[in-house]
Amino acid sequence: MRWPRIIMAATLIASDAACPAQALPARSIDPLVREFAYCAGRLSAEMEHQWLLSDPASDRTAVQRRAMLSLLEAASPPDQGRDLLHLRISAKFAHADLLRRASFDPDPESANRARLRAEVELAHCLALILS
Repeated sequence: MRWPRIIMAATLIASDAACPAQALPARSIDPLVREFAYCAGRLSAEMEHQWLLSDPASDRTAVQRRAMLSLLEAASPPDQGRDLLHLRISAKFAHADLLRRASFDPDPESANRARLRAEVELAHCLALILS
C-alpha cells in the first residue's frame, strides 16, 4: 500500500499546499493586498474547519476573517476584484488541505508538519490584524 503515500507526496511536492503562488494572476497585485487576499482565504478555511469539528473558536475566527476582509476591501483597487477572489480561493483550498492533513492524516509526523505549517500561516495572518 505504498502507492497512496507516493501519489500524495508527489501531489504535495507539485502543489506546495501552503503557498498557492503558482495560482497568481497575470496582473500585478500589490504584495500587501496579495497577503490580505491569502489571509482572507486561510481564515475562511480555518473557520470552516472549526465548524466541521464543532470548535467554539469559530466565532472568534469569523470576527478575524471579517477584519481581514475589511483590510482587503480597503486596500484593493476596484479593477482587481476577480484576481483577488482567485487568490482567496487558492489560499483557502491550500489551507484547507493543511488542516485536513493535520486532523486526519494517519501518519503522525505528516499530520504534525501540516498542523505546524497551518499554525505558522495563520499566525502570520493574525499579526496583520490590529486587535
